[in-house]
Amino acid sequence: MNLNLNHEINNLLRFAISKNLIEREDFFYAANSLIGILGVNEFSPEEYDSDSESEFGTSPDMILSKILDYAVEAGIIEDTETERDLLDTKLMGVLTPRPSDVIREFWSNYEKSPLEATNYFYGLGISSNYIRSARTAKNICWKTRTEYGELDITINISKPEKDPRDIAKAKLIKSSGYPKCLLCRENEGFYGHHAHPARENLRLIPLELNGKDWFLQYSPYSYYNEHCIVLGREHVPMLISRETFENLLEFVTKFPDYFVGSNADLPIVGGSILSHDHYQGGRYRFAMDNAVFEKKYEYESGIEIGRIKWPMSALRLSSEKPDLLVKLANKILEAWREWTDDSVGILAYSDGEAHNTITPIARRRGNFYELDLVLRNNRTSPEHPLGIFHPHSDVHHVKKENIGLIEVMGLAVLPARLKSAIERMSEAWIAGLNDLPEDLKLHENWYREIREKYAESKEPDVEKILRDEIGHVFARVLSDSGVFKRNSDGFAAFDRFVESVIA
Repeated sequence: MNLNLNHEINNLLRFAISKNLIEREDFFYAANSLIGILGVNEFSPEEYDSDSESEFGTSPDMILSKILDYAVEAGIIEDTETERDLLDTKLMGVLTPRPSDVIREFWSNYEKSPLEATNYFYGLGISSNYIRSARTAKNICWKTRTEYGELDITINISKPEKDPRDIAKAKLIKSSGYPKCLLCRENEGFYGHHAHPARENLRLIPLELNGKDWFLQYSPYSYYNEHCIVLGREHVPMLISRETFENLLEFVTKFPDYFVGSNADLPIVGGSILSHDHYQGGRYRFAMDNAVFEKKYEYESGIEIGRIKWPMSALRLSSEKPDLLVKLANKILEAWREWTDDSVGILAYSDGEAHNTITPIARRRGNFYELDLVLRNNRTSPEHPLGIFHPHSDVHHVKKENIGLIEVMGLAVLPARLKSAIERMSEAWIAGLNDLPEDLKLHENWYREIREKYAESKEPDVEKILRDEIGHVFARVLSDSGVFKRNSDGFAAFDRFVESVIA
């Protein structure tokens, strides 16, 4: 056998033992499975000092990368991101504990505390390389101070563009409809192919929410700490309803260290996958969490309701009794579904199509439960064909895509193209150029405005300025998406709606 390959297989096995993915007694069993996948017929165990295990870090990515390089050189795979992912997932699937063992360990830890359970499960996701932490670490992240607090800005470069060779192979694969989508429970352990990612190292934790079967998993491309997904057992479309509020509040009862929320259930204002009911959560504090009440409304004892200072139109409900929150949230949802106010451009229906819905977020603050209800409307117009309450065309150079749950809470997920754009605009600025190259023309008006704004600055930190200004554009993006604008007419209309519900 290639000596380097033999060494890296030994390293991968040692890593798996050090992270409790396998036991020492599993060494040869796992080794034989790995060499079988790689098409080699011999293996030699290496002596090692147990103290050297610390050199591996938390992720097996570096070890896997060397094994994949061998696989490319040996002609086992082509050197594309998809083929490398398919093979490294198959290898880690050998080393990831069986679902029943993971479930047993999770609930054993849960008996000590929910936090111990999620710490175990999240650690497993990183060690098994299901959570591709080495890639997400490459994302560019910063915070921008705004009147709404410090917004999180991320340029997402962890998801590589598809290689044309992978696209061509994907077209040759006959669709089987199994699994039906990326969020179906049947993905656990799925072998994958060019048209569907491998999931041999995916593990799910079964949960019961409101008497129905749900599952907890983590996102392979985490946008924030412990970014989890809670998916329904049945492949049914997203739907915001009373049951949604019950599920979200029951989830934070079971996992008080996590928030959980749902994308809206309509196109434009919803998430990227509307075909499968699911939620997203995690252990992270967003700028929206820190938003304060801007106006409180009088309501029955035991529950607090108010408008929060946030660029989007959001109501916060708070109580020690989750059933009170469910009752009021459902009342607000039903009223908002039917609410029309021509004075601020809100129509509940046009041509028989419904436009109003809600993006809900649940969290705990000690003994108190909170529900943030963000009011959404997906109507379009000739002036705004992508959505009236959607990023407007003058900010599309930064963000054109839908504003989903994560962005609603104040975390921008921006396209990879901005990485190069920032670098090249910085170079142009420092060189004293007012015109940008043709492929950056979409940024030119914005770029010129910023240069003029900072014209008097001596030796400005150009890249920091561009990043901060991108953060301020994101704040504008959120304001565009707000149904009640932050002006006297908007506040008056917001108050009319709320008072009609709680009267």
